[in-house]
Amino acid sequence: MTDLHALETELLAAVTNASDEPALEAVRVAALGRNGSISTLLKTLGTMSPEARKEQGAVINGLKDRVTAAIAERKEALKQSALDQRLNTETLDVSLAVPEPPTEVGRIHPISQVVDELTAIFADMGFAVAEGPDIESDDYNFTKLNFPEGHPAREMQDTFFFQPKPDGSQLLLRTHTSPVQIRTMLAHKPPIRVIIPGRTYRSDSDQTHTPMFHQVEGLVIDTSSHLGHLKWILQEFCKAFFEVDQVNMRFRPSFFPFTEPSLEVDIQCRRDKGEVRFGEGDDWMEILGCGMVHPNVLRNCGLDPDEYQGFAWGLGIDRIAMLKYGMPDLRPFFEADVRWLSHYGFRPLDFPTLAGGLSG
Repeated sequence: MTDLHALETELLAAVTNASDEPALEAVRVAALGRNGSISTLLKTLGTMSPEARKEQGAVINGLKDRVTAAIAERKEALKQSALDQRLNTETLDVSLAVPEPPTEVGRIHPISQVVDELTAIFADMGFAVAEGPDIESDDYNFTKLNFPEGHPAREMQDTFFFQPKPDGSQLLLRTHTSPVQIRTMLAHKPPIRVIIPGRTYRSDSDQTHTPMFHQVEGLVIDTSSHLGHLKWILQEFCKAFFEVDQVNMRFRPSFFPFTEPSLEVDIQCRRDKGEVRFGEGDDWMEILGCGMVHPNVLRNCGLDPDEYQGFAWGLGIDRIAMLKYGMPDLRPFFEADVRWLSHYGFRPLDFPTLAGGLSG
């Protein structure tokens, strides 16, 4: 029979000498685990006579209770010691300002903010949002949009082409979001009312141009759409976006392969000390291009131009963000400077709404 007094002395000494909780856990397992020394003794009770089992059972269970209590006491002491050590080594400078929560420190990028503003404005007019891939085929980016092979307008795009495929075809980074117009007309029957915000790519870089920039286009296809509808939509958009009560707009003839007639739109403004004010003054600023969808584009999408007609427009998101929020240079939009974002960014919970104000 194991000397229980010696075993108890040994186990209690091991508990007392445990320097941390992992070491104490090892002592517990060695004593009370499935194959621990005390658990092994308890297993021998089944082989004893009833009288011996009654006597030895009380002694062994008493040993188990005393060791269990000693382990619990030591564990609490180790926890308190660790806490005291942590409190002695960690200090808090109560004179420091309370850190701002992430919802106060974080900022929404102006591009994301303006996209949300555009979506809020056009959703109120009944427009859905359409999206498409950044990598496009030459067919969707040019041919179906009425850019003939060898047309100078293809060269004006400064396109980023990928290496030709074995069959001679080439993919490219889309030069405008207009391919999504094609995808929408091929996938859905009229009536169609969508806006298309997204990234576009051209080989150009200076103070007002970057190789990657953002555009938003609008497309309406119906049986009775006309330029009067287009003018009203653009006027209401400019009033809501620039948050003015009235704007004067000037429509000038222009040329785009995918619209006929094509128009460029100027908006009345006043330039004063580096700032641009819309809805007042005697100056004009070009802001977007638009027009009636070319019959060839409708045919390329399987629509009968004798039955359907529509209009489209497009403008640069980066440019109207600069105009509205007074940003002089386009390049910081893409430089990830936290200081710039802290100055021009928007609070993450200030969602733009027409009722509450787009820009907060």
